[in-house]
Amino acid sequence: MPAVVLRGIRDLVVDERPVPSPGPQEVLVQVTAVGVCGSDVHYYDHGRIGPYVVERPLVLGHEPAGVVTAVGPAVTRCQRGQRVSVEPGRPDFTCRQCLAGRYNLCPDMQFMATPPVDGAFCEYVVVHEAQAHPVPDSISDDAAALLEPLSVGIWACRRGRVTAGSRVLVNGAGPIGLVCTQMAVVCGATEVIVADVNPYRLGHATRFGATAVVEVPRTPLTGLEPDVLLECSGHPTASRAAVEVVAPAGRAVLVGMGADELPLPLSALQNREVEVIGTFRYANTWPTAIALVDRGRVDLDGLVTGHFGLSEVEAALTAVTADPHSVKPLVHPVR
Repeated sequence: MPAVVLRGIRDLVVDERPVPSPGPQEVLVQVTAVGVCGSDVHYYDHGRIGPYVVERPLVLGHEPAGVVTAVGPAVTRCQRGQRVSVEPGRPDFTCRQCLAGRYNLCPDMQFMATPPVDGAFCEYVVVHEAQAHPVPDSISDDAAALLEPLSVGIWACRRGRVTAGSRVLVNGAGPIGLVCTQMAVVCGATEVIVADVNPYRLGHATRFGATAVVEVPRTPLTGLEPDVLLECSGHPTASRAAVEVVAPAGRAVLVGMGADELPLPLSALQNREVEVIGTFRYANTWPTAIALVDRGRVDLDGLVTGHFGLSEVEAALTAVTADPHSVKPLVHPVR
């Protein structure tokens, strides 16, 4: 099968690899759509993210959907021909964190497209049956792939305890910021303010339910005082500016990943008793994500701004920087 392999910084090649075979509790999925994530772009541009370094050829892509084409002998929850959204992390299922339901914190997690685990910019992947979530026909292949970033938004809102009447600031209107915007609305937030430097993306935020938008740095964030900050920019300067305006007893949820370190205004945090909350991926979110998209509560297809084949992955990875109107490119391995 063809697979797009990152050999080094900005060094991609389409390679031929054997089609994998499923183990006893695994399923073989023919990949129909894969979202391009900012982490894929970061690995392409820099060859690393924090402690994760590309030291050998790596297949990127961790937002896949597809069709089950083969199942292992012990599989009970999937069958051939079933359309599925793939949860990209495989925990060990037995550690303390997994047994407590926090499998996103499993120390032995194997996560797609995180070195040394290969991802899904290829025609087939093998995953544990627990990672393959059946989706109804009402959900497109593109939306099934984007249940992964939606899960990030669900988890961020859960961690931030967004609820009816919340006043929410979403800092950053990239794909994660836009799903966080939709999720804040779903959770009952009465005010959802979205800030970004890109007016085109702010237009998307308005269409997805934002009650107000702020184009920074033209307009400062001062005076907003949100109950909950969903910090999705990952930019140290932007993050600090947003943290400084959180209301007393509010919560600052750090969602975006950018710099390894973030200087925080400690006196402002202490004087206002602001909670700073970390997030790492998600846990137990796919059933909620599927139900929300199936019932039309969240629009994932509206995020998509480009479709690419395997031979065009490099163009997909550079689309966001090359085109200010690009929001979410998708790769279709069998196009």
